[in-house]
Amino acid sequence: MYVIFGASGKVGRATATALRNAGRPVRAVVRQAKQGEALARIGCEIVSADLTAPTTVASAIKGATAVQILCPVPVGDSDPAATMQRMIDVAADALRANPPPAVLALSDYGAELDQGTGLTRLFHLLEERLKPLPTHLTLLRSAEHAQNWAAMLPVMLATGRLPSLHSPLDRAFATVSTQDVGALAAELLLASSPAKSPRIVSVEGPRRVSLIDVARAFSTVVGREVTADAVPREAWAPMLQRAGLSENHVQLLTELYDAVNAGQIDVEKGVSEQRFGKTELTEAFTAMLVAHVKSR
Repeated sequence: MYVIFGASGKVGRATATALRNAGRPVRAVVRQAKQGEALARIGCEIVSADLTAPTTVASAIKGATAVQILCPVPVGDSDPAATMQRMIDVAADALRANPPPAVLALSDYGAELDQGTGLTRLFHLLEERLKPLPTHLTLLRSAEHAQNWAAMLPVMLATGRLPSLHSPLDRAFATVSTQDVGALAAELLLASSPAKSPRIVSVEGPRRVSLIDVARAFSTVVGREVTADAVPREAWAPMLQRAGLSENHVQLLTELYDAVNAGQIDVEKGVSEQRFGKTELTEAFTAMLVAHVKSR
């Protein structure tokens, strides 16, 4: 049984779908049963669990051949770091008490760094808590998800501008589509157990892009000019607070993008296997736009 936490999310859904297409049994772990309806239609067993609740997490991993675990960022939380730390502790304790043969953790570029990376430091903590497990551990570190730009769609469509914390406009950075991350996760779960544990794999898209490239891709998709807009650093906090993020969440993002813009967040060279997805930005953005229009 392949247990996929966060199975209703973009990465988890892609992993679960790929595993079912390969004929493997999948237990899709979701927060609410309704989120699993589409997964049930492709033959997944649906289990509800709260990642901060030890009993539900422990129950979800019973009998697992492999577990895909994650630590989602709780949007709207007044203290997301504390909540993520709780998720990490609950997951690590459950997996230590009942270790499956294999665990794959969804992590981030820069997770090898132990300070100065804001949100990414939580993925460092996740990795460190999982490394002592008596199991075959794979750490799948992904670049910034292309689907994160969906949050900017309303502003972009209304104003023709694409605001971002990336700076400068022409600095290249790594990004990847969530469907490519999920597909690779399934491939790694289906592979024979790694000789070395943990196995660290990094994944990004077919090429690195700048904020100008991102705006150009959106221009192609929406059929109008979209201008890249690197938000001045002094305006980051007010913009994020207007978006409804707590002060603690804003601080985590500020630290993260300071590190990103300084070039500190990247592949851990000499340690990580490097993989590349195939999904182009225009393909990912087209799907995002269709979903946005349907939701209105």
